[in-house]
Amino acid sequence: MQLYWHRSDLRGVDNRGLAEAASAVSHESSSDEDGVIPVFIFDDDELERDGNARVQYMLDSIAELRSWYRDRGSDLLIARGDPASVLPELAIKYDVDRVVWSREYSGFAQSRDEQVADALTERDIAHQSVRDAIFFEPGSITTNKGEPYSVYTYFWKKWRDRDKDTPIDAPAADVLMPDEATGDSLPTIDSLGFEEPTADIQPAGTNAAHDRLSTFCDDGIYRYDDDRDYPSRNAVSRLSADLSLGTIGVRDVYAATVAAAEADGITDAEAESVEEFQSQLAWREFYTHVLYFNPEVVTENYKTYENEIQWADDPAALQAWKEGKTGYPIVDAGMRQLKSEAYMHNRLRMIVASFLTKDLLIDWREGYGHFRQHLADHNIANNNGGWQWAASTGTDAQPYFRIFNPMTQGERYDPDAEYIKQHVPELREVSAETIHEWHELSPTERARLDTDYPAPIVDHSEQREKALEMFETARGDA
Repeated sequence: MQLYWHRSDLRGVDNRGLAEAASAVSHESSSDEDGVIPVFIFDDDELERDGNARVQYMLDSIAELRSWYRDRGSDLLIARGDPASVLPELAIKYDVDRVVWSREYSGFAQSRDEQVADALTERDIAHQSVRDAIFFEPGSITTNKGEPYSVYTYFWKKWRDRDKDTPIDAPAADVLMPDEATGDSLPTIDSLGFEEPTADIQPAGTNAAHDRLSTFCDDGIYRYDDDRDYPSRNAVSRLSADLSLGTIGVRDVYAATVAAAEADGITDAEAESVEEFQSQLAWREFYTHVLYFNPEVVTENYKTYENEIQWADDPAALQAWKEGKTGYPIVDAGMRQLKSEAYMHNRLRMIVASFLTKDLLIDWREGYGHFRQHLADHNIANNNGGWQWAASTGTDAQPYFRIFNPMTQGERYDPDAEYIKQHVPELREVSAETIHEWHELSPTERARLDTDYPAPIVDHSEQREKALEMFETARGDA
């Protein structure tokens, strides 16, 4: 008997860990009393790191996964508690020969998995962890000195040129344990201690993920290089939540991009666009490697400055940023999309992060925590890597002296203000030209527009100088 522990791999197709457990059954036994028992454990210590939207997305994905198992005459066993206690108990109850799971790479995950492994070893229960969420294990892509990369470009070149695993078939239904293995019912979000999100979250689960992938590979992937930074052009995959919770396998995603690149009749520019999207998969893996070797980056700067950065303590400005009421239309549109969809377009993530850290001079950890609480696609490695990049504290980060101008960003990437008007209804009757000049309008001019959209809470030019001074002091230059 094999016990398979689902975590952030909420799918049956293209799941290396599940396939490994099933392979052992199919090779070792044909008994009707042998098979794979799949289990998901709600771990309160892990849940406290999530927000309402991600938990709801997870619950919806688990519900679909459970239906997938039931359609095959099996079931997904549901439990709640400390995995280091629950898994040995289940293994003993069902006379399990081995417990299998797919690896995760945060400091919390590494510590938890060591505790689980120790608990199983104490009871002489075999166990195995399997690489699944990434193509290459941390430590397998290194510099010539054997050190992990801290610069993405070099990592990307090696990642790009290495052979990738191909997708893995789902296990045959006859190796899945019949549904005599039973556990708890699927909990509600309330019973887990969370509130039902108010955001209009995209459909969760493997079927929806594959639909998104198919739609993207039919069109958006060929425009990705040119259009991905423009939030109104619909040239992004929206697969971030699916990859974060593993409702789709990275091998399936990559294989679909390869097929797109090899399709008949595509141009060289379209093929380059496909590769640009593939590079985003490499970014995810790069940040996973960074997190694995530097688990402290969740709470500490990756980059060391001579002096501590003197972030501002400004609760009112932080609250205005969270509510999308800064008076900078493109910033507020991004923050309101986060609130309404539990998602934010990647260009907007960079813009709002730069604004918080370089215009408001507020610690990136405040932004990271807010994103963690509100994004359905929260992923520790990616979320942290993105925030530290914007704050000029991370690996391969934006240089501290390159500061996004929020007005220029809005005019460049949302020239007709389509995205802004979609998410900031107070400005729907205002011309795009006026929206992009909002910071220059006088109080009288704003009053004539008959809108309660606020004036800018800070002056970008002044804050830019303060940001430069703040970082130069941290560097010891001032």
